Amino acid sequence: MWKIFKRLAFNSSYLFRPRWDTGIPVPELIRFIDGKAPGNAIDIGCGSGTNLLYLAQQKWKVTGIDFAPLAIKAARRKLKPYTTTLLVADATKLCELHLPGPYDLALDLGCFHSLSNIDREDYVKGLEKWVTRDGVFMVYAFQPSSNDGRGISKEEMIAYFKNEFVLINYEQGQGRPSAWFYFQRI
Repeated sequence: MWKIFKRLAFNSSYLFRPRWDTGIPVPELIRFIDGKAPGNAIDIGCGSGTNLLYLAQQKWKVTGIDFAPLAIKAARRKLKPYTTTLLVADATKLCELHLPGPYDLALDLGCFHSLSNIDREDYVKGLEKWVTRDGVFMVYAFQPSSNDGRGISKEEMIAYFKNEFVLINYEQGQGRPSAWFYFQRI
């Protein structure tokens, strides 16, 4: 039942511009791909497609999934001039999806940390299926704070990915308890 309410809340937020949708690609992504040859990328929880648009402009082949149909509709408008794959899909069902992978880069800005433990395990299995060997998974996640305890710690994050990924970089987030994790598929 909680998933249904969550999905409705996120979807309805795209009736307007959600507060998290700045319309500007994240600087961490810009820095990461600078100087790299274009590849195949997926944005899990892509929202309106801002980061996908940046990647497509840099000649990357892009796929975006989001469980909010209005987010995917906005992404389709934004990415209209580019050949893309955009799907309304559940991030915990990556193993079941027919995607144009495998992917050299997987990106997640705020999806993974909002999942239950069981859903996180399913999500990780999907990444293990779709991310290439030596491919990178960049994930931005809230970390627990003394105020509410929600989020995911660095230790927990590493534990989820320990079977198929290694942490290659970690950057503390700005303005709130959060972090960027960069995992490479082994």
